[in-house]
Amino acid sequence: MSAPAEPELTPRRIAAFLVMVVGMFMAILDIQIVSASLAEIQAGLAASPDEISWVQTSYLIAEVIMIPLSAFLARMMSTRTLFTLSAAGFTVSSFLCATSGSINEMIIWRALQGFLGGGMIPSVFAAAFTIFPASKRNIVSPMIGLIATLAPTVGPTVGGYLSHTMSWHWLFLVNVIPGIGVTLGALFLIDFDRPNWRLFHRFDWWGLAALSAFLGGLEYVLEEGASNDWFQDRAVAGVAVIMVVGGVVSFWRALTRDEPIVDLSAFTNVNFAIGSAFSFVMGIGLYGLTYLYPLYLASIRGYDSLMIGETVFVSGLAMFATAPLAGFLASKVDLRLMLLVGFLGFAASTKMLTGMTDDWDFHELLWPQILRGMSLMLSMVPINNLALSTLSPDKMKGGSGLFNLMRNLGGAMGLAVINTILTNRGELHYARLSEAITWSSSEAMRQLNMMAANLTARGYDGQAGALVQMAGRLKTQATVMSFIDIFVLISVLFAGLALAALLMRKPGKGVSGAAH
Repeated sequence: MSAPAEPELTPRRIAAFLVMVVGMFMAILDIQIVSASLAEIQAGLAASPDEISWVQTSYLIAEVIMIPLSAFLARMMSTRTLFTLSAAGFTVSSFLCATSGSINEMIIWRALQGFLGGGMIPSVFAAAFTIFPASKRNIVSPMIGLIATLAPTVGPTVGGYLSHTMSWHWLFLVNVIPGIGVTLGALFLIDFDRPNWRLFHRFDWWGLAALSAFLGGLEYVLEEGASNDWFQDRAVAGVAVIMVVGGVVSFWRALTRDEPIVDLSAFTNVNFAIGSAFSFVMGIGLYGLTYLYPLYLASIRGYDSLMIGETVFVSGLAMFATAPLAGFLASKVDLRLMLLVGFLGFAASTKMLTGMTDDWDFHELLWPQILRGMSLMLSMVPINNLALSTLSPDKMKGGSGLFNLMRNLGGAMGLAVINTILTNRGELHYARLSEAITWSSSEAMRQLNMMAANLTARGYDGQAGALVQMAGRLKTQATVMSFIDIFVLISVLFAGLALAALLMRKPGKGVSGAAH
């Protein structure tokens, strides 16, 4: 059987792809750009702690619904129309977020921003594997891998800088000028495919409702469950029931309809199925560490958003520097070996963090961050190539949506587990440390007496103050120990799954084959 003809690569298509990459960067960046500046937004909108969390949750729920839906929409209205509408809507909703006068307005516009941003992300992955010949994918894959991993990593840095030097409004206004450029570029440059408007009459509205209930409910449960004692909270329990019903109906309609809004047939491809599992795990590591580093620096070291950004920016630099190397290696070595090394490197980077103490700062975190950034790039490129390069062209759009969905769900589930472990293990460690602080402990008494003497010399109640300070020290140590527990688990997860890379099939050179 002869290999399919390679697609024609023109300067116009290269320019169109670069425009799409910028749009994807904006959409993924906005997941994390707000996370470091929620306190500023809360103060600006006079929101309560419960309300401000919805600035993130509304975006994530809407985005996770759109990502798998985008494949059907791209087939129906073409990549150009979908991307243009998504970029235009994302830009307008970004401006509306910046001009919000209340938390309710902000939540509405953030949901719209997330939904429309989700339409841009899978389109870039699909375009990379359909408009570029296989011989050029070792150049293109590092580019999209870099954007997919760099954007959430530098998000807290960019957000912290903007809110610290200007105001929180610029977290959203920064999207306006690039968004207009992406919209116009998509409108005039994208020519990859043609619309099939007949699909509109076969659109599965009940399937969309079920998908929204399933993925939206899942995202809500994962976001809110950890902080609300999971199913002890009536709202979380109620949404969980809706999620289960929506999931059952979604899978039933996806498997029984001729034109489902989410095509699951890509999972029959062995490489895609295993690659999606790796994408899920990659989401745990990517979003988990992006969350843990700033949390440690803020809660233990007392850093502000700008200081946090300056500290965690190292990972982004390491990714940027490693991208060309990853592209070069992808054409020279077995991709499965490259993926194995990347996952083992990530495991090693978190293993280095298991020696953490409460006085670690930039210098102690430097090498773990560098190794993490390099490992992410060495993992992302082969995951993309191995998972997507063996899909047939008619499966590419649907597969791209599912592939990106798995990464986002991995991040959401990883954060939910991380927050639960931080709470439960923190309480356990605090209880155990407290048991060791007794009146018969000479070291404990020595430190209490020293603290009491210092406080008394300053005119305070030495005994009471010393007990409060000791409790604070125990709390800090317990929190650091719970961080270490998480780093151990992530190390074991990545090291354990690294060998699964050998289960994937090596794609034929220069061929994007059909699913097998």
